[in-house]
Amino acid sequence: MPEHKVNNADINYRTITAQDDAALAAIIRDNLKARGLDIPGTVYFDSNLDHLSSFYLSDPGRTYIILTDSDGSVVGGVGLAAFTPFENCAELQKLYLADRVKGRGLGYEMIARIEQEAEIRGYSRMYLETHDNLDVAIHLYQRCGYTEIDKPEGVVHSSMNRFFIKML
Repeated sequence: MPEHKVNNADINYRTITAQDDAALAAIIRDNLKARGLDIPGTVYFDSNLDHLSSFYLSDPGRTYIILTDSDGSVVGGVGLAAFTPFENCAELQKLYLADRVKGRGLGYEMIARIEQEAEIRGYSRMYLETHDNLDVAIHLYQRCGYTEIDKPEGVVHSSMNRFFIKML
C-alpha cells in the first residue's frame, strides 16, 4: 500500500454504535449527492442506511469502523460484510468521509484497517463496487492494489458500474 505521511493524531477509530447512525447516514448521502449519485440503485436509497449499526453489529462476519475527530464528531467510516458470490470474500462497504477531513490520507488508513478486520474474520479477499462518478475513490482503490473485474452475479446496487477485487 502506498505510504502517506500525514498527521492524523486527531482522528480516532472505533466500532459503530447506534448513536453514530444519523451522522454516518448524513455523510454518505452528502457524498453521493455531491457526485450526482442520489439516485435509485445506490446506497442513498438503501432501507437500512439510517440504521447501519443494526446491520453491522448483528453478525460476527461484519463490522463497521467509525472515524471521529478530536471533539468526538463522526467524520467517516468503512465497513465489511460477506460477499457470497465469491468464496471466502468480504465486500468493502460504505467508505465515506466528511468533506472537512478529505485529502489527509485517511482513505488509505481506512482501507488498511478494514482489510485487517477482514483477515481477522478469515476472509482471503475483498470485493468492492463503485461508480465512474467516484473517480477519487477509484484512484484510491487502484493505488491500494484492487484490480478491476467484470460485474459479478449478485450485485445489489444496480447503478454501480465499476467492480474490483483484491487478494489479502
